[in-house]
Amino acid sequence: MTSYNNYRDLAAFLDASPVNFWAVNTVAEHLVAMGFKELKMNDPWTIQPGDRYFVTKNDSAIFAFIAGHGPVTSGYKIISAHSDSPGFRIKPNCEMLCDGNIVKLNTEVYGGPILYTWFDRPLSLAGRVILRSDDPLHPQRRLVKFDRHLLTIPHLAIHFNRAVNEGNPLSKQKDMLPVLGRVAEPSQAKGLVKRLVAEKLGINAEDIIDYDLSLFDTTRASIVGLNGEYITSGRIDDLSMAHAALCALLDTSANICNMTRVMAIFDNEETGSGTKQGAGSPILDYILRRINIAMGGNDVDYMRAVDNSFMISADDAHGIHPNYPEKQDPTNHPTVGGGPVVKINANCKYMSDADSAAVFASLCERAGVNCQYFVNHSDVAGGSTLGNILTGQIPLRGVDVGAAIWAMHSARETASLSDHNDMIAAFSTFYRL
Repeated sequence: MTSYNNYRDLAAFLDASPVNFWAVNTVAEHLVAMGFKELKMNDPWTIQPGDRYFVTKNDSAIFAFIAGHGPVTSGYKIISAHSDSPGFRIKPNCEMLCDGNIVKLNTEVYGGPILYTWFDRPLSLAGRVILRSDDPLHPQRRLVKFDRHLLTIPHLAIHFNRAVNEGNPLSKQKDMLPVLGRVAEPSQAKGLVKRLVAEKLGINAEDIIDYDLSLFDTTRASIVGLNGEYITSGRIDDLSMAHAALCALLDTSANICNMTRVMAIFDNEETGSGTKQGAGSPILDYILRRINIAMGGNDVDYMRAVDNSFMISADDAHGIHPNYPEKQDPTNHPTVGGGPVVKINANCKYMSDADSAAVFASLCERAGVNCQYFVNHSDVAGGSTLGNILTGQIPLRGVDVGAAIWAMHSARETASLSDHNDMIAAFSTFYRL
């Protein structure tokens, strides 16, 4: 059975990262422990070869780098992933009073979750809270997470829907609202969530202006399988790739490298990346330019550096399902446990081409791990990910890759521990070059 130590513990990483804000917080804690220092975008930067820094954006995206020892034109070795996962966000004024003084919460679906996988699970709340400050343009921000089982979304009994197992269309506004609990008096319902948050943080509820809160499944990550070969958890897509990138960066941090090594964990990939902290924004371009300038470069140096760069866009892939093999391409269907996956699409939904796919296959070969390929079944429309969106901002060579998983976008997904080790090995080989 595969084991992990310290920051290699994928299960602990997933459990500590119930939502995007907490994922970034967890990554930052590991970086600080390994000597990385935080930079602010509105501060002047002075960077020397070998310096270790990180930058956050909106508390939900994080970018870490180790400055290269070569000329500023040497370029960047980038691994990107994302911090967000499909689920449910809590709306403002969320409390809804029902018969018997039962309070349910009004939610909005985030991204594309498999809705029915969220029924009848122990759920809780986590996210970011915005507090009053002396400067209205810069309110205080605090993270909050309830570790106890706080909510559930109860399914309708089969006696009231005899056809439930024959197909069950769901209303996101009606069927998917979580029950928080029962209050003694109807007047206690209004503002209940803010009061719970205030009690948790030890503050006054009146100081809470707003919040970014989401539901998460409190069931901890678990190792399953005949030989303990699989891990099941929420948020494997894409926190497993964020964890693999983090491990690789920290594993190779003592190595001397001419190129600047970069780990970019974006937010909002599941909703199209079109935010200031998403891959569709110029944030990575800004950071790379700031590094170039802080190390004595100019615009032409930056353009030359970009041309010498390579990016691995890491977002999990679809493993062939034992019960639905017909859903996959007949000759390019990766297996869970079969090694890292290169993702290819003729319509450029992925940034991979023959050149960049060959680069990653060579990295896997040098790392001593197998390499697989994913191509969509030609009758099935596929999705997109970070790679092709980023190349609309920065003209990088690069490849889209991932680990093959089952039940992508379920409340609980399944991945292979050996694939995770192999992905770390491939990423570490990339950073060591």
